[in-house]
Amino acid sequence: MTNRMMIVIVLLSGQLLLTGCVSFAETPGERFQKVMKEMADLCQSKKLIATDSRCILPKMQPADPLATEEGRFAHSIKIPNPVPADSGYKPGMTPEQYFDHLCKTEAGEFIYKTVENVEGLYQMRPRPKVNYESNHLYALEEPYGGPERSNEPEYFFVEPGRYHYFESSSFARRGADSPKEIQQTPSMGAPQTDAQVVRYFGYDGSKLETMQKEYVDIRKSKYGYTWRGITRSRDRELGVGGSELIVLDLQTNEVLAVHRGYARFEIDERFGASGFQWTKRCPKPETNMGGGARLQFLLKVLKPASGFQGK
Repeated sequence: MTNRMMIVIVLLSGQLLLTGCVSFAETPGERFQKVMKEMADLCQSKKLIATDSRCILPKMQPADPLATEEGRFAHSIKIPNPVPADSGYKPGMTPEQYFDHLCKTEAGEFIYKTVENVEGLYQMRPRPKVNYESNHLYALEEPYGGPERSNEPEYFFVEPGRYHYFESSSFARRGADSPKEIQQTPSMGAPQTDAQVVRYFGYDGSKLETMQKEYVDIRKSKYGYTWRGITRSRDRELGVGGSELIVLDLQTNEVLAVHRGYARFEIDERFGASGFQWTKRCPKPETNMGGGARLQFLLKVLKPASGFQGK
């Protein structure tokens, strides 16, 4: 056998070994489940208190997108550019390669129609309160935008130069468990028993106590937005979570725009539960507002009557 032939055989063997390593590498999903088991065992053996994150995280369940009426409606909407069932995953792709692939082929802003002179908008599916869900690979349905509840979108939308009012379908989004609301807006009363909508208005853009709120039976908004997670078999296993924000004409149910984003889940065990984070995002959010990652997008589609056009 010549030296050249031996070199070729060695190179081919090395390539096969490298391919095998990539194919059988531990996925983020496998690593996450392994760490969860270790946490659960530690919680039991050390008899840790129930509020310890090492006891909480292993017991958390995957998000159920269809658990609420708002969730079922969001997932029933047909959009002009649905994600394909086949995401384009190729055997041997690393989590980072898969994330980059989805960012290039699926993520982005898709605006089909804009509307001028919009007085207000309706939040059709308020986000639930989030705590350790944001440190869990499966418990958060929408990892791109994050917990909008902490962002208080009414204070973003209702101010001079933006919308005249902001409406929501939920009173529980910030209820009696929010000291901030009790201390800063004491004039905001409890909802009427038959009210269906909470409406915010009057904020001067500076003093939080100027925000007014009323509970009504019927919404005024002609346009609204909702959100939903993207569910495909490989995404979470490879540490990728996708979601869509959908803007609707509430009078016709026409889809005006879609914002689709993806986030990557990374694990750094040196920092415990806080080392489990949804980190990279695409498209890159225009703001650092947590759940406000897509709020600027709404201003582009539903242009406020006040004249503010967004970025």
